[in-house]
Amino acid sequence: MDTILLLDVGNTNVKIGLARPGQGVHATFALPTSSAGSLDTADAWGLKLLDVCRVEDLTPGQILDVVASSVVPPMNPIIRRAAERFFGRRVRFVPEDIALPIENRYARPQEVGADRLVTAYAARCRERARTLVVADFGTATTLDCVQGDAYIGGLICPGVLSSARALANGTAQLPQSTLEINGPLHVGKSTSESLNQGLIHGFAAMVEGLAARIARSVDADPAETRVIATGGFANRIAAVCPAIHEVREDLLMEGLMRAWEGAH
Repeated sequence: MDTILLLDVGNTNVKIGLARPGQGVHATFALPTSSAGSLDTADAWGLKLLDVCRVEDLTPGQILDVVASSVVPPMNPIIRRAAERFFGRRVRFVPEDIALPIENRYARPQEVGADRLVTAYAARCRERARTLVVADFGTATTLDCVQGDAYIGGLICPGVLSSARALANGTAQLPQSTLEINGPLHVGKSTSESLNQGLIHGFAAMVEGLAARIARSVDADPAETRVIATGGFANRIAAVCPAIHEVREDLLMEGLMRAWEGAH
């Protein structure tokens, strides 16, 4: 069956999605962006993508198109060569090759990460509320605002995992956090428990407070503003953050697929 290969090239991982026209995303995978501190070759990436397809019983000939977003420019020519050699397809990057039908109100529009624009567009496609806040828990935590059909801008905050690592590496007596908690906020009775409670509930409180402040800053009612979460830690944070209305782990993949559908 014809399949669209979707690629989200991030600083930490490359997320790979497989989607069928009219049916949406049906499988996702994540691979490290770099190997031992350096970027892999086009051949290495081509073979990785072939392996992903084999897991889903797909042949290269069943890949109808390749659509990508990237915040790692040195990876772009590598991905292009891999797709051309192993699949005979030209990678189309969003928004360079496929424009998104969302107004970009950044002061310098070219500075917005493609991932932020794509998730904002995907959220707009899903939600009717006039004002949206998209919280993406990736390498960094971003909170982006969509109002009407426009991407307004957003905030870039520390990431959950990078914050945990910074604490562990910068303090002699703090252990590595497991980032696991059970139940509502309570005072930690051990260093590990205190660390986990502080990190998870701290990020939940940050999203709750900043989402309300973002809404007020664009003259919106916080109570009528929808907050959508995505990214690796979205479910864990949402479990203790009532301000998050919905979790869409594959929101960016959905956005790439919608962009492809809109171009056809």
